[in-house]
Amino acid sequence: MIKAVLFDADGVLINGPKFADHLQNDLHIAPEMTRPFFQGPFKDCLVGKADLKEAIAPFLPGWGWNKPIDEFIKLWFNVEHHLNEPLLVYIKSLREKGIRCYVGTNQEKYRSEYMKEFMELKPLFDGFFASNEIGVCKPEVEFFEFIVDDLKIQKEQILFWDDTQRNIDAATNFGIHAEFYLNFEDFRNKTEHHLL
Repeated sequence: MIKAVLFDADGVLINGPKFADHLQNDLHIAPEMTRPFFQGPFKDCLVGKADLKEAIAPFLPGWGWNKPIDEFIKLWFNVEHHLNEPLLVYIKSLREKGIRCYVGTNQEKYRSEYMKEFMELKPLFDGFFASNEIGVCKPEVEFFEFIVDDLKIQKEQILFWDDTQRNIDAATNFGIHAEFYLNFEDFRNKTEHHLL
């Protein structure tokens, strides 16, 4: 019996344009320029080992960004501020039925806080699990172990939704029910089947 549902953020709870597309199309900053940061120092930000503002500062001049760092981060968070409203309404109904709902996301600390406060996700969920606080990212098994230990329920009582296949595979191998998020209709149908 499913007692808790765990949701990925980007691509599931958040379903708007990608910041990388904005950088390329509107600011003419190609992925080749930003890849060294996102595949390098940013990984330490995601697990709480580095501060985003300090880590990104040396890269911005090379991207042609001469404004304050805070403005770049504000732009980033605003561009990706697009919530999956039908899903959030459904999550409210799940919680009303006694099904606990949680966020499980790979995030650095500033965007994690932005999601909780400015996207107002915190009051919509029973808890928020972010990689920067756990110290490890999906798909590492330690990410899921931490959540199961914290929730104090059996792992087979958790349903996990994500839009990245390697995360789905890792959760499934660990023993959590995991589904790939395609769209809201598919999500609703599969979730209701799991809850039967």
